[in-house]
Amino acid sequence: MGQLRSPGEVGVRNELDHDERWQLIERIISSAPFRRAGRLRDLMRYLGELSILGQTADLTEQRIGEAVFGKTPGYSPVEDSSVRVHMRQLRLRLHEYFDSDGREEALVVEIPKGSYALVFHAVPAHIPASVPAPELLRAEPARRVSRSSGAIIAWTLVCVLTMVSGLLWAKVRSSSPAPASAPAPWPLAAVFDNTRPTEIVLADATYGIRRVMNQQSVSLEEYIKGDFQERLPAPAVKANAEDSWLSHYTADALLTSYADVAVATGLLKLLPGRLDQISVRSARDLHMRDFEAGNKILLGSPASNPWVLLYEERLNFQEVRVDESLGAVKYFRNRKPLPRESETYAGLSRTGQNGADYAAIALLPSDSRKGNVLIVQGLQQEGTEAAGLFLAEESGRQKLKKALGITRDPPAPFYFEALLRIEAVGGSPSSTTIVASRIIKP
Repeated sequence: MGQLRSPGEVGVRNELDHDERWQLIERIISSAPFRRAGRLRDLMRYLGELSILGQTADLTEQRIGEAVFGKTPGYSPVEDSSVRVHMRQLRLRLHEYFDSDGREEALVVEIPKGSYALVFHAVPAHIPASVPAPELLRAEPARRVSRSSGAIIAWTLVCVLTMVSGLLWAKVRSSSPAPASAPAPWPLAAVFDNTRPTEIVLADATYGIRRVMNQQSVSLEEYIKGDFQERLPAPAVKANAEDSWLSHYTADALLTSYADVAVATGLLKLLPGRLDQISVRSARDLHMRDFEAGNKILLGSPASNPWVLLYEERLNFQEVRVDESLGAVKYFRNRKPLPRESETYAGLSRTGQNGADYAAIALLPSDSRKGNVLIVQGLQQEGTEAAGLFLAEESGRQKLKKALGITRDPPAPFYFEALLRIEAVGGSPSSTTIVASRIIKP
């Protein structure tokens, strides 16, 4: 193994500055996708320098962690996934660059899975510069879609979600009263407590569709006003009749996701004789006064249920959206990492993929102290579904107790947060594990 050369050495710097591959790297890290991502810029520079200089044998997770992220020499990459998380984000940002600022590049770069070395490819002359080279098609894409493609996806979502919403309302309405059941199990007893009404607040899928179409979110204040649909920016291109109809339809329709149907149904099954105390509402139907008293179960992240933003500052695990385009990077920020925890936990770039996603469960008192709030949010639908079903199953609740260090049901409300890792296959969760937890002091 050759000796690792310092980036500051004059000879190395001159060699790199005149290399078209390094010039490409400089353009990439200066682009919008990397503008506020200092760690990713540092990582890209480090990988690029060693790859161009042929020192790929030095590109190990251990060396990268120490050189780029300041990890203690000899740290355990098995216990600290910072490098893997940032590599996943870097791959996604590279795809974003070549779909935006880098569409006309004659040279493209990728990082093959299982490797930390950069691989450069010249775009063949007979392929338009805006089309990725064939080698890139094998990489896992997280690409922006054109506005027309976004409209097609939005149309599909509208059709599917309309049916899903109808099924949920039918399920709730047709549930016949049953003999009084036993008290709800912990921790659900805090929101199904027999003394206050409980509202299950479903995600606003139409808001999610509009975010995809317009690539912009709104503040909670704008969402509450109810006129946010009209105040979102107009499309960059003139909308056709179908797009205009879809825009008007999604402004009024109340649609939810399959994940919310699965979670709400799973929770309702635990309380067959007490449906008169429970209501199911869309996030679009709520107002601030609805949070003055009573229990709430909020399903979905701020990307589809903006009411979660009411409690975001009280949470340690917060969802972060890099931008609002379809397939944009989303991850959970760990605001105060404990030993062996990561600062970020990045999931799937879009729903329906195979791989790891993340979700968070939080139980905390309402601001008025006249009820409790349970938040179930996933980065993607698979995460929300898995987290809700995790709570609905006895085995999941036992795992939660173990993670929080309790052996029996607490006599009083016991507030907490838990971050879950979800393995998804074909759009469905296959396994769920707890990766971090916190006890919340009210």
